[in-house]
Parts: sequence; C-alpha cells; structure tokens
Amino acid sequence: MLEVSHLTVGYGSKPVLKDVSFRLADGEILAVIGPNGAGKSTLVRALSGILPPQCGSIRYNGRDLCSLSVQERARMIAVVPQARNLPAGFTAWQVVSLGRTPYLNWFGQLSPADEELVREAMRRTDTAHLAERLVGELSGGEMQRLLLARALVQATPVMLLDEPTTHLDLQYQIGLLNRVVEVVRQPISGNGNGKPHSPAALVVLHDLNLVARYADRVLLMVDGCVRSCGTVSDVLRPAMLSEAFGVPLEVMRSPNGKYPLVVPLMA
Repeated sequence: MLEVSHLTVGYGSKPVLKDVSFRLADGEILAVIGPNGAGKSTLVRALSGILPPQCGSIRYNGRDLCSLSVQERARMIAVVPQARNLPAGFTAWQVVSLGRTPYLNWFGQLSPADEELVREAMRRTDTAHLAERLVGELSGGEMQRLLLARALVQATPVMLLDEPTTHLDLQYQIGLLNRVVEVVRQPISGNGNGKPHSPAALVVLHDLNLVARYADRVLLMVDGCVRSCGTVSDVLRPAMLSEAFGVPLEVMRSPNGKYPLVVPLMA
C-alpha cells in the first residue's frame, strides 16, 4: 500500500500541492485527472522524489520514501515519462536494460537473471522484436512501450505514468493502456529473487473516457487539491466534472453498458 498523507509541495515558497492524501494498493490502477495546472505532474515529481515535501509524508507499507537514498527509491518507484528525450543512438535493448541499474554490481554488468528479466519485460510489452533497433528509428508508440518495459524490468512495487498516451494516436493509446493492465494484473518475477509482484500504477490521463475504461479508481485534482477520490462511478459525475473542467459535461453509459461515457454538452 502506497499512502500519501497531507502532502504539500511547492516551487520555492509557493505551494502547488496542498494537503493531498490518498492510498494506492498493489495491483490497482489509479487514474489522476484534472484541468491544466491542477498539479498532476507535480504529484508525479513529488512521489518520484524529485520534489521534496514541504509538509506531509509518502510511505509504502509504512516505510518513509522521502528518507531513502536515490538507489533505494529507484527500487521502490519506477517512472514512465512521455517518450521525448530517449538517446537516439541506444538500442531498444539498452534502453530497457537501464531499468536494472539500481540492482547492478560495481562493474555495471547485467547478470543472466537481469537479462532474463529484460527479455520477459520486452515480451510482455511487445517490444522483443525491437531489441536491436536504434531508438531514433522507432515510432512514438514503440518508444512509449519501451519506457513501460524499462519500468517493468525495474521491478518496483509502484509505477508512475505521467500522461503516457500524449501525442499517440488512438491505436497506440489503447495498446499501451492494455499493456499497463496486463502488467498490473499479471505478476512478474522481480529483483532477481524469483518472487512475483503486481505493481500499483498511478496514471495521469487527460482522456476521461480512457479513464472510465481502464482505471480502478480515480483521483480528481483541482488547483493543487484533491477534489474527489473513489471509484470511476463515484468521481465521473456530471456536476463534479463540469465544475472541475469549466465546461458542461454529460455522463452516460457506453453502448455496451459497461463503462461511463463522458461527452460535452453542445451550446
């Protein structure tokens, strides 16, 4: 269980996150939504250790993540950023292998167990066939799957995905989120010790209909504060969403009746 309690974070003296509290369980997908400037990416930076808290705590199973070294934190939390600045001269295999960095020996060499974890992660993210390809030759969707594989091979109990579907077409958006669900639902061996783990995933998303389809729970942020946190049906409500995003929205059932469908109301 990842537990965030009364977290306040800012740049300088100006708070951006204000008294944020929520929990995230292993094997769960929590979608973070909100208008631009709500603090979603700042939350990811705070959870990953880039921004120190001004107040509050971030704990995993009672362990204070802010007190950990960089290496220890890298064994607890993996980040999947937007695929923008990957080294073009690296092969796909090299990019994914970087996820094992927190576990390498003094010589920086991958062990046979490390290599097996890389192969398994690339297989599960449908990137095995890209192993020898240079990153500069890959599409945005392929690079985003590589970053997911890198996070998976890091074998952490928590994964943070910051707008992973941005700049991807619908096919790649659905494909990537399907992979995230598979990663969370199907345990993978981790840390070279053979123990399977099902990571918790916090995913920042803009498309509310993708949120309705893939999230277990939803965290709605407005102006740096948690406006609501709960199940999809609890949070994706017309009045709450319309107020948060500043436009009239309607929520209905999808044609198959399984998921909420968020649509703007025409003027």
